[in-house]
Amino acid sequence: MKSFLFCLIILFGINVAIARQYSVYNPGEFGHNQFEKIEEKILFILDFSGSMTENLGKEKKIDVMLRTMSRILPTINKKTWVGLRVYGHKMGFTAMDACIASTLLVPISPASVDKIQTQLFKTHSKGMTPITYSLKRAVEDDFAGFDGQKHIILLTDGGENCDESPCLWAMELIKSRKDVKIDVIAFNISNEDDLDQLSCTALVTTGKFYTANTSSQLADSLNKSLNPRKNVKAKIILNP
Repeated sequence: MKSFLFCLIILFGINVAIARQYSVYNPGEFGHNQFEKIEEKILFILDFSGSMTENLGKEKKIDVMLRTMSRILPTINKKTWVGLRVYGHKMGFTAMDACIASTLLVPISPASVDKIQTQLFKTHSKGMTPITYSLKRAVEDDFAGFDGQKHIILLTDGGENCDESPCLWAMELIKSRKDVKIDVIAFNISNEDDLDQLSCTALVTTGKFYTANTSSQLADSLNKSLNPRKNVKAKIILNP
């Protein structure tokens, strides 16, 4: 009996020493928001090229996108900094004009969801698909002056048809910029070359690549891009 009590005392002493040396943190003890990247700035780049007027089932693709965005936008936290850039919304007099038809309609700012929704329904599908030019303007202009992580959500129904490959541009970008992540949603795209280019654009920037061919798949892709799951495990941290 004495030896048993002696062992208990020894074990108790060891546990006290460990407790003093280490702290165990369980994610369940903290709110979910503490693990979010609260500094992240989000920019939607949405496709308003002429092909978005094509039918997808009984609806035009543009109508599917607008309806889905109307469901998704109100779910965004009002404190989140969000902006909107569109491309393909005008033709111009020359092919060059059409290939620089990319406009920041809503600058990146908090509580901007209503403005984004209003602008979306004022915009019409007309022109080309200047993806790379739009990405360049987003990184160089739209995010200028912002610190922290920059998150682009690009939704397109086709590949680049104006500028250099967005994949090659992204590969150059990551040589000097580690703060830009591009998620790409390929909406009703079947061309393998286009899919490869778009997938590369996302993956080389550590972004996600999604394909969507229905309204529900489009909503799911947008939700996943806006709300990535956090895989956080308990950690034992050595106290100083």
